[in-house]
Amino acid sequence: MNKQTLDDVDVAGKRVLVREDLNVPQDGQGNITDDRRIQAALPTLRALMERGAKVIVMAHLGRPKGERNPKYTLAPVAKRLGELLDRRVLFVEDITGPEVAPTLNAMEPGDIALLENVRYFPEEEKNEAEFAKKLASFGDLYVNDAFGAAHRAHASTEGVAKHLPAVAGYLMQTEIEYLGKALENPARPFVAILGGAKVKDKIGVVENLLEKVDSLIIGGGMAYTFLKAQGKEIGKSLLAEDYLDKCKDVLNRAGGKIHLPVDCVVVDKFPLGLSPEEREGVQSKVVSVDAIPADMEAVDIGPETIQKFGEIIRGAKTVVWNGPMGVFEDPEFAKGTRAVAQAVADSDSKSIIGGGDSAAAIEHLGFADKVSHISTGGGASLEFLEGKTLPGLAALNDKSAD
Repeated sequence: MNKQTLDDVDVAGKRVLVREDLNVPQDGQGNITDDRRIQAALPTLRALMERGAKVIVMAHLGRPKGERNPKYTLAPVAKRLGELLDRRVLFVEDITGPEVAPTLNAMEPGDIALLENVRYFPEEEKNEAEFAKKLASFGDLYVNDAFGAAHRAHASTEGVAKHLPAVAGYLMQTEIEYLGKALENPARPFVAILGGAKVKDKIGVVENLLEKVDSLIIGGGMAYTFLKAQGKEIGKSLLAEDYLDKCKDVLNRAGGKIHLPVDCVVVDKFPLGLSPEEREGVQSKVVSVDAIPADMEAVDIGPETIQKFGEIIRGAKTVVWNGPMGVFEDPEFAKGTRAVAQAVADSDSKSIIGGGDSAAAIEHLGFADKVSHISTGGGASLEFLEGKTLPGLAALNDKSAD
């Protein structure tokens, strides 16, 4: 990574403005149900505090649409952060008010504060110059550690960097190094696994990775548009009709690198959202992808596909996985996703899980400690794998050439 990091700057006695991704799920009563993103921020925050910085953290939570909404307050996050750091975290309930600057200026070296949700202000997502300047006025140095928000050109992720020296935090550095090495200099065979429902979200990733991988496995709902593009009948399975020609073109250019399901689990009623009584009436069976019934829908990969994909994955030296193989939220149709997770865990490879549903699946299935890296940013990791520039990363200072 050619960007400056925390280790390239002296922070002692400085006000350091840090953007973290603390967008954590809660139960509706303000109780955090998964604090992994807070935990991921700790190495950068601890390092800054230990080096005598006055640490001022910015973050967002949910989508409050530019308005104050108690549902999206960061107060519970400040409390949990304090527990994890074992010290008081000053929670500042505003950003633009006259009392904010004096409060922050009264901080001592080693102190830490968390500002209220930056998305309470419509200027944040619009990346308004004056709002970015206001944020920048709180610090002497800017650290972007929020990889999960790095694909957004917002005031706190990109605009601030125009006004302050700007470097990457440790989480940002780790994410870029893992993903960057996988794309630029992978140990081979390099296998990418793409799943999930939407072809439109992944087609750019497919095209970018085709140039770099040895094998590209496609599962999940998106696979059925590719199967349809091969001329197969897919029944009521997910179809992105607008992308059929694009999928056909990609398959023609793939040179045999793309591996699609050969069998699948089909149902006569989509299982999610059904009552227990309705669930009992759902018919399911395993069929070849050449024999999907017209009145049924594919919801998981089948046993032959599991074996085929598993052999490819277990032979890999680098694996990147983004997206489940089926409706993994339902235990009955999570076998394909579980088997892929097991194969990735068993492989003697550098394994990178690309955030979002894949990260949730690998954690839920108990394989988190058997993979090399789980990305904290679903959308950001996807855009990185697609070869897009991440505005929050691009805005940081480059390392000097010498």
